[in-house]
Amino acid sequence: MKTNIIPAVRLTFITLLFFSGVYPAVIWGVGQLMPNKGKGEVISVNGKKYYANIGQTFTEDKYFWSRPSAVDYNAAGSGGSNKGPSNPEYLQLVQARIDTFLVHSPGIAKKDIPVELVTASGSGLDPDITAKAALIQVKRIAMIRKVQEETIQKIVAQNTEGPLFGLFGPEKINVLKLNLALDDL
Repeated sequence: MKTNIIPAVRLTFITLLFFSGVYPAVIWGVGQLMPNKGKGEVISVNGKKYYANIGQTFTEDKYFWSRPSAVDYNAAGSGGSNKGPSNPEYLQLVQARIDTFLVHSPGIAKKDIPVELVTASGSGLDPDITAKAALIQVKRIAMIRKVQEETIQKIVAQNTEGPLFGLFGPEKINVLKLNLALDDL
């Protein structure tokens, strides 16, 4: 018994030291080498600060809409709704989002609405949408802002980020940056 307890206590002590001291120090050090010292991407506009890596709510028709959030974009409590695709309450919520989108975007067919515009992400804080989700909103925004659709499409193209290293993940667009670019028109 003594031959098993002493190595177990040593291993516990070494693991405790590593995961409560060494590992956090290494991660903190790597964070200090990053832009903004690991505090996220901060954008300042007219004296107001926004975090570009946290989803923001945009509900006005003159802006691109973000992906819905199950936590109302509260970064202190990220999380999904945990309701499955067969849950009646969840299905009603998704249908309400579809109906709202169709009311604000006449001429769009229900089947053409990208899924990320009516379903929340797992964290509820996703700051990005796909190019398809942005392009389907161009007509509405161009009409409200009285701007050519081509101008809005160029802004979408300028704000589209490719996959990581050209390989990993889809193209994405940060909704906050896109809407700030719209305001700069």
